[in-house]
Parts: sequence; C-alpha cells; structure tokens
Amino acid sequence: MNNIKTDNLRDFYILWLTQSLSQLGSGITAFALTLWLYDETGSALSTAALRICTYAPYVVMSIFAGAITDKFDKKKTMLICDALAAVSTIAVLMLYKTGTLAVWHLYLINAVSGLMNTVQQPASEVAYTLIIPKDHYQKTGGLQSLSRSLISIGNPVIAAALYGLAGLELAIAVDLLSFAVAFTALAFFVRIPKAAERKKADGSVLQLAKEGLVYLKSNPMILYVILFMAGVNLIASAFDAVLPALIKPNPRGGDYVLGIVSSCAGIAMVIGSLIATAMPKPKDRVRVIYLTMLFSLGTENFFLAFSRSPVIWCLGQLIGWMLVPVMSTNQNVIMRNSVPEELQGRVYACRNTLQFFTIPIGLFLGGVMVDKVCEPFMQGREGLWPVLFGSGKGSGAALMMFILGAAGVAVCLAFGNRLKRYKYSDN
Repeated sequence: MNNIKTDNLRDFYILWLTQSLSQLGSGITAFALTLWLYDETGSALSTAALRICTYAPYVVMSIFAGAITDKFDKKKTMLICDALAAVSTIAVLMLYKTGTLAVWHLYLINAVSGLMNTVQQPASEVAYTLIIPKDHYQKTGGLQSLSRSLISIGNPVIAAALYGLAGLELAIAVDLLSFAVAFTALAFFVRIPKAAERKKADGSVLQLAKEGLVYLKSNPMILYVILFMAGVNLIASAFDAVLPALIKPNPRGGDYVLGIVSSCAGIAMVIGSLIATAMPKPKDRVRVIYLTMLFSLGTENFFLAFSRSPVIWCLGQLIGWMLVPVMSTNQNVIMRNSVPEELQGRVYACRNTLQFFTIPIGLFLGGVMVDKVCEPFMQGREGLWPVLFGSGKGSGAALMMFILGAAGVAVCLAFGNRLKRYKYSDN
C-alpha cells in the first residue's frame, strides 16, 4: 500500500488532544447519568443496565461496523458518528430540562450512542494508524493511555462537582462544548493521508466482516490474546457494576467519595502510561499482557472487599489500575504491527466484538449478584461474615468484590498455560 506517513506527528497531536477533550466531556455526562440513575432507583442493576445499553450494540454490530470502516472515508465516518452521538446527548438535555427524563429514555439514548461508537471506534483506530509513523507506535500508544488515564481522573470528580452544583444540565453542557471543539478540529485541521485511502475494500459488508474473522483465525496468537482479554473484561465490567453499590450507601462513602475513588484509577493509569511510554521494548509483549492482568485482578478486588476505609479503597484502585496502560499499549503494538492497514478496520471490529462481548454480560451479572444474591445474603448475618464484609447496605457488594477477586485470579490462571505458547517481539 502506498502510504505517505512522515515523522511529523502534528496531525496525531491535534486529533489526540481534541478527541481526548471530547472523551472527557462524554465521560462527565456518563458519570453524572450514573449518579442521577442511582439516586432515582437505588439499584446496582439499573445503573449497570445503563452501560449494558451502550455496549450491547457495540458488541453485536462491531463486526459489520469494521467492514463499513474499511469501505468508506475514515474522517467522514468519524464526523457523522460524532454528530449523531451529540444529537442523542442533546435529547437527554431537552428531556431533563422539561422534567420528562425517564430511566427508559437513558437506556434508549445510550443504545443509540453505543451504536455510533461502534462505527466510530474502528474508524478512529485506522485513522491513527494512517497518521502515526511506525517507529512511534509505542510512544503514541503510551500517550493515548495517558489521556485515557487523565480522563479517568477528571471525569468522576468533575461530574460529581457539576452534578452537585447544577444537576445534569451543566454536565451535559460541558460535554457538548468539548464535542464542538473536537468536531471542528477533525473537520478542518486534521489531515488523514489520502494516498493511504485509495485502496478501498471491495465486496459486501458480510463478505468483508468474514475476512476479519478469517484473519484472526489464521493468527492464533492475536486471537488468544483477545480471548484472554475478554475474560479480563468480564471481571472488570462486573467490578464497575459493583463499585457504586459498595461506596454510595456506605456511611463513609457517597457521591463525592465515589468520584475520588474512581479518579484514583485514573491517577494509577497516568503512572502506568508514563511507564508504558518510557519503558524499553519488551522481549515478549504477550507475557507482559498476561502478567500485568494477573497482578491487577489479583489485588484490587480483595482490597475493596475487606475494607470500609476510603483510603484503602483508593489504594486498591491505584494498585489495580497502574499496569493496565502497560497491557493496552503492548496489545496495541501487537495489533498495529501485525495487521495490514487495509484489513485493520475489519480486524479491529472483530476484536471489539470478541474482546468486549463479555462487558455487558459482566455488568448484568455484577448488578444481579449484588441486588438479588449478595445483599439479601448479607442481611442479618452474624459471626465472621460482617467481620469480613461489613454490615448493612453495601456489605453484599463487598462480598461480591471478594468473589470477583477469586474469579479474576482463576481466569488468569486458566489462560496462563495457553498464553505461554505464544511469544511476540518487535524484532
């Protein structure tokens, strides 16, 4: 393929900075909606369902979205998807201002936003590949992890502050402003190489989607890393469903503490992103992926399960999330180096389906287990149970954290022997 990449990272920096700003705005709205929904329902399952509605179309439609990405212009695809997602956010704002916002509205609108992200995400991945010189993949991957980490720090605290100050209206207004900046930058200031776009994918969407799956099947190392990360995502998404139910009802918790604890994950990922950016190329990237996830899943859940202290909650988040950017950077380098550019839209989309299909399952299981199993089980318990997990509302969520810790270690050990068969080095 004729490619006109140079060592100039101007377009990457513009796209990265403005898209990161937009992602911060979207994260603020998402967190504020979680607070509003938990206040309305008091249910872990109802808040988990909000994210399920976002991820369900993402998982179901990703394979086809990747085929669309490879057939059409990347910039136009991103602009259209971003604009439609912004329209859904405006719909939330209008319903909120008129006092008619209902839970089912959020589920429907999140499903629409998730569908737009399904197409936008693989287009964005390919766009980054087209504008980043190969020698800068690890550096730029670390910077992308850094921005995601900063967003993780900022959006919970900012969302909690804005929500407490003026409700959903102010949070959504900030989101729309950040969208306008990112949309303008992409439309007028970012150049995606046209020479790299000349070779369009031919064939039907179904045929192109099949090609992505065939590629993964013929590359078992990449496929197995993806399946391993699917198991990790199952545990991590269940954790996301349980965390608000652990902290919000706790006497030492609440909205602001939840925001601080959530931000600690972002602080940890900033540290991890700096490590990923500065670290030398590892001899075996697959092993790095496995070991980082074993450490993360084998620590954080237990810290939160056995503690009723915000300080320990924060410590658990710091330890559990610090190596996540190291994992994601190594996976991204493997993907960018291994997958031909003309196939990346399809392959990334298939990756999204296979790696992320466990997220809505984990969110659902986490919410159901807290509401229907663990909380009822802990009610009125005596003896060792309240000593380990506390008492009252939230103790069931602590029990669920312990279950997730054990399950996370089991997932890593189950995949570990198979992953040892594969080794990936840039050399």
